[in-house]
This record gives sequence, C-alpha cells and structure tokens, in this order.
Amino acid sequence: MGDKKKLISILNRIDGRGYKAYLDLKGSYDFGFFSLFIDHVQRDPFASPSLLRVEVPEVSFPSNLYKSSVRTIALEDYIARAFRDGIKKFAGERKGSGKSGILGVDSGGQEILQRSCVNINSQSLEIRFQLGLPAIGRRILGKEAQRIILKFLPKIVASSCLYENLESNEVIRHVQSFEDADTIRSQLMNHNLVAFIKDGSILPRESGISDKPLINAVPFKSPSSLKVSFETSHQGTVTGMGIPEGVSLIVGGGYHGKSTLLRALELGVYNHIPGDGREVVITREDGVKIRAEDGRSIEKVDLSSFIHHPPGIGDTSDFSTDNASGSTSQAANIIEALESDSKLLMFDEDTSATNFMIRDERMQRLVSKDKEPITPFIDRVHELYQDEGVSTILVMGGSGDYFQAANTIIMMDHYQPYDVTSEAKKIAKELPMNRMTETIEKFHYNPRCPHPKSIKPYKGKRLKLDSRGTSSMFIGSEIVDLSHVEQLVDSSQTRAISYALYLISHNRDLIPNHSENPNLTIQEVLNHLETILNQKGLDYLAPSRRSRPHNLARPRKYEIAAAINRLRTIVMETCANQKKLNDYNK
Repeated sequence: MGDKKKLISILNRIDGRGYKAYLDLKGSYDFGFFSLFIDHVQRDPFASPSLLRVEVPEVSFPSNLYKSSVRTIALEDYIARAFRDGIKKFAGERKGSGKSGILGVDSGGQEILQRSCVNINSQSLEIRFQLGLPAIGRRILGKEAQRIILKFLPKIVASSCLYENLESNEVIRHVQSFEDADTIRSQLMNHNLVAFIKDGSILPRESGISDKPLINAVPFKSPSSLKVSFETSHQGTVTGMGIPEGVSLIVGGGYHGKSTLLRALELGVYNHIPGDGREVVITREDGVKIRAEDGRSIEKVDLSSFIHHPPGIGDTSDFSTDNASGSTSQAANIIEALESDSKLLMFDEDTSATNFMIRDERMQRLVSKDKEPITPFIDRVHELYQDEGVSTILVMGGSGDYFQAANTIIMMDHYQPYDVTSEAKKIAKELPMNRMTETIEKFHYNPRCPHPKSIKPYKGKRLKLDSRGTSSMFIGSEIVDLSHVEQLVDSSQTRAISYALYLISHNRDLIPNHSENPNLTIQEVLNHLETILNQKGLDYLAPSRRSRPHNLARPRKYEIAAAINRLRTIVMETCANQKKLNDYNK
C-alpha cells in the first residue's frame, strides 16, 4: 500500500498526459484514518466514472447499532446518505470535460434498501463510490484530481464515517424506525392483517415526479372499526388502520385519495426513511401489484382458470404469446405472482383491463358465456382467498358488483378513510346482483420450471448486464421492459436483477443437487437465491468473485420473477411436462 505522497507523485507525473495514464493510479493508499482503493479507472472522461473504495479500519459506531442484520441494513443506509450529503457540502464546483469531477454514491431515495455500497462490521467500515477523474478533452487535470482526492475526500469521509461527527440522535432514529417497521411487518400475519397504516401518516406525494411528502397534506386517520395497535421496541404503542386478510375494496370519488392509498400500500413492502410520512405504512412483504400490460411476452403460463378455449387457440394451460392483450397479460401477471408464492394481490381499476375485472348482467345477456372465453376476476377473487389463502386489495370506483365478494370496504373521502362495509352490504342486498357466476371449474394452475441456460447474458462473447433506471434491464442482446413492474423503486435493484439472472443461468452451486434435480419451479429457484443472498450478501451476485459491485440494491424475489417472465429468450415448461425440460437439458 502506498501513501498520500505516492499518490501526489503519480498525479504530478501524469498531469497533462493522455487519459490512459490515469491507469497508473490503480492500487491502494494510506490516508491515516482511512485507506483509499482505486479499483477501476474509466477509459475516458466521457465513460462511466471510476470505481473507488475507502476503508475505515477503526469503527467508531456503537456495536449495538449493527448487532443484527436488520439494524445493519438501516445503519449502512444512513452512512451512504451521510456520504452523499458530505459530497454536496464539500465537493465544490466541477471542472473539466464529460464526467470530470463527478462524485457519487448509491444512496437511494425514500426507501431503505440493502445496498452493496456500504459494508460495516466490527473490524472495518467500507464505502464504495464513483469519481469522474478530471480532464480537459482527454488531457489529465492532475492538480484538479489532487484537489478532489486529497482535499475534499478526507472531509467527506470524516463527516460520514466517524460517529462523533454525526448527529447521534438522527443515526439512532434512523435505525430504530427501520427496526420498528420490520417488527410490525413480522406481526401482520399473526393479527390476520395484510397491511397497516399508522395514524398521522402522510400518504400524498409532492408531485407526480417526486416521491417526497406533500407539504400541508391531510394526515391519515383510521376509522374506529378498523383501528388496531402494535407494540414496538422504540415508539411504544402504535395505532392505526389495519387492513384484514380477505377481499378489501377501496372506493370513493375521483381525486379523493383511492390510488394514493393503494400506491402507499404497494410501496409499503419496503421500509422508508424518517420524515417520509410513510415510515409506518407497512404491507406484507409478499404483496404484488397486478396490472394489465399490453404487448408483453408470455411463456407457457397456465391461464385456463381465467381464459379458456379462445377462438383459434384452444387449450390455454400452457399459453404463449409475444404480444399479449390487456386481459391476457393481467391474467398472466396473477398466475406468475402466485407461482412466486405471493399471498397478496393489489389492483387499481385505472391500470386494469375492464373486460378482465368485470362482466355485468347486461353484457352476459347479450354475449353468452359460450362466446366469451374470459372468466372475469370478480368470479375468482373470493375463491382465491377461500381456497388459496390469497388476499386482494382492489381500488374500484366504477362498479359496485364487487360489494358482494368483498370482506372489507373502505371509502376515501378527502383523503380520509371510512369503513363503509355495512352500508355497501346493505346496498348489495337492496339491489341484488343478477349476473351469473362464470367459473367452469375450480381455480388451479400448473407451476412452471424455467430452464436456466435459456437466459442469455452474453452479447457475442461479451457479458452484458446493466439497467436503465427502473424501466429497462439489459441482459446480453435483450432489452427487458420492466416499466410496468411498479414496485421496482431503484435502478440499482434493476441492475441487481440482471446480475441475479446471470447467477441463475451460470452458477450450478446456487441450487443444491442441481444435477440430480434440474427441473425446479420458479419459486424453488427464487427461494434458493434468497437463501444464498441472506447468507452471503449482495457481493455474491457479482459475475466475477474478484469484483466488488458498487451499485447494487436488494430486489424482492417477486421482481426477479417478473424479469424472468419478461425475457423473450426464456424457455419454460409446466412442471408436469418434465420430458421436454429433460430434452432441453440434454
């Protein structure tokens, strides 16, 4: 390991030379209270910034702040945000061409996620970050690089990595808030609830393009009939609205907060930073948003419980298409969520296919059942709960036909919830629904087995794994559209999914006894992956064991499954058809 003098000497020597001379910087340098590692140098000032790490050998944070995996995730998240704030405070004005002078760390937004950029234990604290090494054109600005690395960086590290320089109350609050949210989520099932919203929560957001809380928004207040309480370690007794298991409708007039409530519940599968307003909006971790998705590809999905014998197709027990309709895609999204072991589905009528959600009496009379291949969701929603244990939360402002199937009906009025279950049931009795139930047979589906080798992560001979925001994932020659996977919240999650797919396709050690049992369901593959990540962390996703990934955030298994299901190269077979899979393996 070199020291600062060696770093200064190299920067003085290469000042004004061609950009490739920056490669001489690769290595490690002792800065006293921390060490600097320059792992990767960008090829020119317009390329992605260089990858650096700092390691603080003497951890000053109290050990009780990272004594469990839950607390460690929260503390690492806080440190990443503190490092980002230090960059804003100390880095100063950028000079040079392209990405010169850019300092960045993967610190995230309103959600707290497990990330690869910060790693803390009793021996050391490591932060991984990016720096655009400065240049004019392609000529090195050695003096500017010295200013960033030798002047700014030590201040940034001291302000974020030394506990004595941080507001201890804020650090503790960040960790405790996260821990309390996890505690409540772990108790939801015992209370027969799928979600909980604390009284006083702020659900509306600043704007359609901002996830920050709306200033002067109406605080959430639960109706007395749905009020429940939880005991937490740090906030004491927390009271708010519990949404029971079963079928729950969210109704109300336009612009009164129906979709705002549902969106908060969708993102309640994640914990949020203090001050977000949704810190104690808690949804079960297996909650999945379902929507129509015109144009997506579908591979061998058993749609027979929703779509049966459409003209020109016939059997739909292993349905495939490169261009699904709204109703077909929504049916596939439900089956795929169940394959991943979700027990909570969330719908908004605004993003659903009308002909999939409801078929009223008049339409049934005009178009007889023998001419309609779609079994609408209204005829499956209660059965899903009774027989499969799958709960549903549904925003429905345009049809009262779901009143009869619902267990709980919440009306939003000026952003406040009211329990109108009794009133809605009374209306349903006074105005009985005369439509016929259109189920032909009991709900069922055949789980599928993916073939890992059909995932193609190479473009020619080059491994290509990346993301473009949360909307697209690059894997090999394919661009996977994830724009309708609405519970992805961070581009680093999308990148981690591409790495996970590479791991599934190329690492036989991921799945025990893979050679003896090559035909595993999607759920089994994902459960093995979850176990590995829990044991070995996000670094295990790196394609090379020698690399240290800087920008990865932990995705849920449901979003990984969504990406697998949207791959156009993926080969699937229903698990009953083992012979075809065995033939593909050979």
